[in-house]
Amino acid sequence: MCLLPAVLLLLAVVIDFATPETVSAAALYAAAPLTAAPVLSLRGTIITGVVAFLLDLAMFGYFGYHGTAPQVSELSMVATVAVIAAFLNRLLYHLQTQLRSARDVAAAVQHAILPDPPKTAGPLSFTARYEAAQADAQIGGDLYAVVDTPFGVRCMIGDVRGKGMQAVRAVATSIVTFREAAMQEPDLIVLLERLERAVTLEAEQVGGVTELEGFVTGVVAEFSRHGRQVRLVNRGHPAPVLFLADTARYVEPRQPGLPLGMTALSAGSECVETLTFPEGATLLLYTDGITEARNEKGAFYDIVGRFTGRRHADPDALLDALLSDVHRHSGGRRADDMALLAITHTRPTA
Repeated sequence: MCLLPAVLLLLAVVIDFATPETVSAAALYAAAPLTAAPVLSLRGTIITGVVAFLLDLAMFGYFGYHGTAPQVSELSMVATVAVIAAFLNRLLYHLQTQLRSARDVAAAVQHAILPDPPKTAGPLSFTARYEAAQADAQIGGDLYAVVDTPFGVRCMIGDVRGKGMQAVRAVATSIVTFREAAMQEPDLIVLLERLERAVTLEAEQVGGVTELEGFVTGVVAEFSRHGRQVRLVNRGHPAPVLFLADTARYVEPRQPGLPLGMTALSAGSECVETLTFPEGATLLLYTDGITEARNEKGAFYDIVGRFTGRRHADPDALLDALLSDVHRHSGGRRADDMALLAITHTRPTA
């Protein structure tokens, strides 16, 4: 792209020499500084404009035209476009500076709300990935958290209904509440009750949103200190996937639960699943941006179907392979945010 202005100028000179005298390459002389504005510096844009003007003037001198009205008009047009190109270059520079600043702020907000999980906690290791649906966005409505507590390592992944700043606010509320309750509540059911109250209160405080319109789907996992057992509560979220050697299977709840924030529709007790988690096993928590990715035929992405029989050296390799496979499946289209959290039992505890 940086060479395009020079190519246009060269092409203009070639056209002037190769065509009859009645044909002018004025459009190319004018286009060169305009194409330089978004790809070159201010100095480069000005130099391109000056060169375009001088080349056009030199062509008139070479062919023996001096001072006629069409020549003056053409040269004035090239000079005017060169000045406009310099102005556009400065405007684009300031817009790009503002965009970089906004991206830096968004990245800082994402890191503050969704900090990287700890690399290890006892016999467990953690790896996370986050991809927003919008290519230039840094944060959306998906969340994850890992807290090493006196009651075991507790993890959460969730998906907030809605988009925009309201979703980001709900993400922050959910994560703060989970971190606080995870450290204070020995009972996993009580932890979920606190999350439920926080999500319901947040939904009620948003103007025009009723209790049943604001909710969060999620999975909360509690790993024992020795790491060989995990307790799961699924509240309307896609089922986690358990990887062991070259096998993969969905961990479906015996009793599906409603999303957080929908207690008005719930009549049953909380269902806690207890799962054996041997050494070498990996539990994958993810949001529905993964499983709702469609290919050109409209087929949803199936983690178990595509990863059964495949081995990976570590959780990082697993998540990298999974995201690459999802992008291939969907052709690079992103319909929703994607968050993934992989927990691996790395070694037995004495």
